[in-house]
Amino acid sequence: MPKLSVVVTCHNVQEYLPATLRSLARNATDDIEFIFVDDHSTDATADILGRARDALPHSRVVRHAANGGISRARNTGIDAAEGEHLAFLDGDDWYAPGYLTRLLDAAERLDVDFLRTDHVQATGRERLVVRAPAPRRDVPLDPLDGINPANAKTMVDYPFVWAGIYRRRIFDDGLRFEPALRTAEDRVFGWQLHLRARSFAAVGLFGVFYRRGVGSSLTQIKDERQLDFLPAHDLILAEVAARPDAERFLPKIVRTYCAMIAFHAENASGYEPEAARRLRREATEALRGMPPELLDPVLTAMGDERGRVLRRLAGRTTRKAAV
Repeated sequence: MPKLSVVVTCHNVQEYLPATLRSLARNATDDIEFIFVDDHSTDATADILGRARDALPHSRVVRHAANGGISRARNTGIDAAEGEHLAFLDGDDWYAPGYLTRLLDAAERLDVDFLRTDHVQATGRERLVVRAPAPRRDVPLDPLDGINPANAKTMVDYPFVWAGIYRRRIFDDGLRFEPALRTAEDRVFGWQLHLRARSFAAVGLFGVFYRRGVGSSLTQIKDERQLDFLPAHDLILAEVAARPDAERFLPKIVRTYCAMIAFHAENASGYEPEAARRLRREATEALRGMPPELLDPVLTAMGDERGRVLRRLAGRTTRKAAV
C-alpha cells in the first residue's frame, strides 16, 4: 500500500498539464501513487494523460463519462486511492521538486489527521507566498481551535484544499466533497475538517504552486455557478447549528457568510444579469433567515460600505447598535 495518494483533477487543462506532469515526475517515489481524474475533458487532456500513465510510475487514470464538477472528480479520486494519506492537486497547478516527500515526512512526524501548508500563488511570472493563518506551527492542535475568533482570519478561512495532506481515516469515516456544489466546495470541506477531525497541524512548506488567472477556471466565470457559495454556507451553518457547542462557532460562520455575501454583492455588476438578480434575491433570503442577535452585531462590525450593502439586502434601513 502506498503511503500517499495524490488525486489530480483535470478538465480541459491541455495548456498547463505538461508542466504539472513534469512536476509530478520530479516528486515520484515508490511510496507515492498518482490518480488522475479526467472530468470529461473535450480538448487534448485525455491524450496527454494517456501518455503520462505509461511514463509516470504508479499512476492511474480514471475518466468520467460526463462532466460532473470538481467535487465529484475529487470524490472519484478518494474512492480510487489506496494510500495511507491523500493530497489533492488541480491539473493546472504544480509542485516543487521533492515537495511531496517533505510533506509526507511532516505528516508522519506530527501524526495528525490533517496537515496544512503555506503555498505559492503564481500569476504570470509573479510569485507570492501565502501563509496559512495557523495559531501555532509544527505542533498538533485541536481542529476546533482553528475556527475562532469570529473577527479574525483563521484556518477555516484558508480554503485551499491542495495546500495540505489528509489521513485516510477521515475519508473512511465518510467525509467527502459536496457533489452538488460547483464552486465553494472547498469552504464546506474546510469547515467539516475542523468540526469533525481530531487533530491538525500547520507547517511552513512552500512547495505547492497555485496558478491564478486561468481563463477556464470557475473563479473567472461570472455565471450562476458562482452563487454556489450560498448553499455552501447554508450547509456549514446547518452543521454548526446542530452541534451542542453551536454558540461557540455560530458568530464565526454568520460573519463569514455575511462577508461572502457582501463580496459577491459588490462585484455583482460583472455577473450575467440573471445571476446578479438571483444573487440579490437569495442573499436577501439568507440574511433575513439569520438570527437577529447574531446578525445585528455583524452588520455593525462590517464597516460603513459593506455594512450598508448588507443592511440594504437584509431590509434594514437603520444601523443597529453593537451588541
